[in-house]
Amino acid sequence: MSETTTSAVTTHVLDSSRGLPAAGIEVALEQATRDGWTSLGEAVTNDDGRAKQLGPSRLTEGTYRLTFETGTYFQRLGVDSFYPQVQITFRLADAEQHYHVPLLLSPFAYSTYRGS
Repeated sequence: MSETTTSAVTTHVLDSSRGLPAAGIEVALEQATRDGWTSLGEAVTNDDGRAKQLGPSRLTEGTYRLTFETGTYFQRLGVDSFYPQVQITFRLADAEQHYHVPLLLSPFAYSTYRGS
């Protein structure tokens, strides 16, 4: 995928405990299939906490999952945390739309929403 192409699904991770973007988090995008999950792409959040080149620029309707390696992130910071991973499963209902799935993160809590 070229650097100028944005994937159909993007994310932005903010570390709410530090009030900063969460850089360096590994993120995987998968699609649900009859046999389980199929990997579509991986990325690492940039200095602004964003992953824009995460997978294909177009996806079909279906169920998808983002997996964030949050334990590794907090370990690197020397911070104890409760969740070694955060997985967000969501439904892509319109293949023509872009889906942005932000993650607000702290060592002992997280939240997400459908972004724009």
